[in-house]
Amino acid sequence: MFNVTRLLDVTELDRDRVLAAARAGAAATMARHQLVEPTLPGVRNGGDILVHLRFDSEDQWRSVKADFTATLSDAAITRVNGASYSGDATSSSATTGTVYRALLLRVLPGTTADTIARFEDELRLMPCYVKTITAWQLSPVNEAVGTSEWTHVFEQEFTDVGGLMGPYLMHPIHWAVVDRWFDPECPDVIIRDRVCHSFCAITDSVLH
Repeated sequence: MFNVTRLLDVTELDRDRVLAAARAGAAATMARHQLVEPTLPGVRNGGDILVHLRFDSEDQWRSVKADFTATLSDAAITRVNGASYSGDATSSSATTGTVYRALLLRVLPGTTADTIARFEDELRLMPCYVKTITAWQLSPVNEAVGTSEWTHVFEQEFTDVGGLMGPYLMHPIHWAVVDRWFDPECPDVIIRDRVCHSFCAITDSVLH
């Protein structure tokens, strides 16, 4: 599957109008799955509107990229962060989540392949321990958009907001294992740029 995620910062008075336009633009792409929703309180650098499109192939995205990008050229959209990437999701539960979350991050240039592999392996461990994750996907980025040259997108679906803000962010696997890659005071740090932590409500699965 080929995925496109965009996080839109939008002037407050124009958010409803931009949301409607982005939904229309997403529908016009004919993507297999289209998510265009306001973000929920608690996002960090996560925009006001979260867009996620899922295509059968990269060629399908390329054929509609120019038109969809033009939709996001509205003057009311003050910043766009995002990434385009291939990837297939893993289901962690038979339950359908109610919250979709995307984390955009950049591994420091010059980081060795072995270190990156260890970092990715530890991210993949998280769904084994955090039972509020119902589906997830970790992907290297093909094309980055925005304030940083994003290298990875880590996506999850959660049972609810509480399952993200509590059992996930506060779990020992997070703060005792994974956080060292992000901590500037830790010698293992490989992510120094500000990340994009964005999430929104969903009514059906985004990653299937």
